[in-house]
Amino acid sequence: MDLATVTGARAPLELTLRGVLLGGAITLLFTAANVYLGLKIGLTFATSIPAAVISMAILRFFPSSTIYENNIVQTVASAAGTLAAIIFVLPGLVMIGWWTGFPYVTTAAITMTGGILGVMFSVPLRRALVVDSPELPYPEGRAAAEVLKVGAESREGGEESAKGLKVILVNALAAAGFAVLTRMRLAAEEGAAFFKAGAGSTGIIGGLQFALIGAGHLVGLTVGLAILTGVVIGWWIALPILSAGVPGAAEEVANTVFRSDVRFLGAGTIGVAAIWTLFKIIGPVAGGIRSSLAASRAARGGAVVAVGERDLPIGVIGLVSLGTLFPIAWLLWSVLAGGPLEASAGLLIAGSLVFVLVLGLVIASVCGYMAGLIGASNSPVSGIGILSIVAASLMLVGMFGRDLDPGTTQALVAYALIVTGIVFGVATISNDNLQDLKTGQLIGATPWKQQVALVLGVIFGSLVIPPVLSVLNASFGFAGVPGASADALPAPQAALISSLAKGVLGGDLRWDMIGIGALIGAGVILIDEVLARTGTKLRLPPLAVGLGIYLPMGVTLTVVLGAVLGWFYDRAADRARDPEFVKRMGVLMATGMIVGDSLFGVLYAGIVYETGSDAPLAVTGPDFAPYALAGGTLAFLVITASLYAYTRRKAR
Repeated sequence: MDLATVTGARAPLELTLRGVLLGGAITLLFTAANVYLGLKIGLTFATSIPAAVISMAILRFFPSSTIYENNIVQTVASAAGTLAAIIFVLPGLVMIGWWTGFPYVTTAAITMTGGILGVMFSVPLRRALVVDSPELPYPEGRAAAEVLKVGAESREGGEESAKGLKVILVNALAAAGFAVLTRMRLAAEEGAAFFKAGAGSTGIIGGLQFALIGAGHLVGLTVGLAILTGVVIGWWIALPILSAGVPGAAEEVANTVFRSDVRFLGAGTIGVAAIWTLFKIIGPVAGGIRSSLAASRAARGGAVVAVGERDLPIGVIGLVSLGTLFPIAWLLWSVLAGGPLEASAGLLIAGSLVFVLVLGLVIASVCGYMAGLIGASNSPVSGIGILSIVAASLMLVGMFGRDLDPGTTQALVAYALIVTGIVFGVATISNDNLQDLKTGQLIGATPWKQQVALVLGVIFGSLVIPPVLSVLNASFGFAGVPGASADALPAPQAALISSLAKGVLGGDLRWDMIGIGALIGAGVILIDEVLARTGTKLRLPPLAVGLGIYLPMGVTLTVVLGAVLGWFYDRAADRARDPEFVKRMGVLMATGMIVGDSLFGVLYAGIVYETGSDAPLAVTGPDFAPYALAGGTLAFLVITASLYAYTRRKAR
């Protein structure tokens, strides 16, 4: 049944129950994968293209299916998968000791309310940032549209769908297989060498994980080199200086100083870069909102509005947005009730609702623009989370001051994290929505039906995320939490964001490091703007530089390698008979790597949870570690080369 028939509209099958359910099923896999990947390496992947490929492969068996129905499937799965980025905030509540696990209703409510507001806030931006901003490339939105178009054109044979699905499966199996070897301790997960650099310490670290290669392929060379620039600044310049004279082994000193000092340089860089982005887009966003309101008035006056321009009515957007504030208020009250902040609940909740509305609208604009410029996968929404937690914490300092007992301070940190979690839901969904709406525009889909599908995707994702988080927490725990296993998930953004909240509210935040990071960010912005004016393709995205500074090098160096490999792959694709098809297959290859690695991680978490062992698959001991490193590195490189060669053959 087409859900559009409820309104009496006649249209090709688009928003169907079948498509919504299929999108929900794909959501279960991709959301779980994104949760694990985000906690492991601080990066998530866009699910639009793989969802579209899987949808086409399945729906081709139904004669009545259409390109528009496939688009709804990828829209649902994309929204749900993207919402998994909420894990950049919520694990902080466990890290500070406020939660011992992830209460289902509270976790789902934080995720769902923020996500629904993200959909509502981004609808008026469609005209400004999709229709009236042709200069924004929307890389993933355009790629997804091309996949859908080619799939529809080859419906009879389904050649690209079949090839694409096979490429995803082969790469996923290879990535998962290598992950099995690392968990058996037959291959190393990471290679590292720490050493003294003058009076200080530093190192070189590379992760042997296919998810990192895939992520690097997707972000591209420009972002990859910007991340490498951040690595150089953070690990090979700042770290030796800051660790000079600190006693201890090089590895211990480097890791300690990185966590306590260097990552705050990245926070400062990301904060300045995010503010700069906001200033650049205020004008276009304001103009687009005025255009959207004018279109709504014209429709109410009886003017005919083309199908491709029919958004959800502005009145519905307003009512849903205001209606969502009631469950948010209930959620915040449930957090405050019975605690040291209960006496100030009214003031806190009122201030927080205004904060969510105002900052949410700003963030929706910033994230929508960033996604249009560099893609949803590349857009570092964690930088927006950093700004949000600092703003929320400063709001609470203004209300309560800093000279408080430890229990009250902990409650304020937890409250700031929960408010930030809601705002972060707005950020993640806004980051994704406009990419999907660009896909819809390019294939002629109906915007309001996609917007309904986005809300459904948010609901699906909100229901899946809490149990996945609970299993991972019970199996691994998070780095820095007492009792965490040796394989504890680093959750880098959550660790940073919770540290920022404690620093602002406790008065001991490393403002000096953040200030220096802000100056670095200003310098990078200046260089990037100079490069832009020269007309060269070479750019230095400030947000990516900040990411390179504060993420562990074991993540970033392999991502850079993946970006370089992706550049060589795309250069070779330019010489092919159908370059765009070859490049799309490369995107599916990278996605398969990420999905296989990530899904095995979720499966392994379940095994750890059931067995109660930190290393249930290990078959070797510490003495085998040198062989695991040498053999694992060689196997990793050989398998990587083989997967690229296989994908090239399938693309011919």
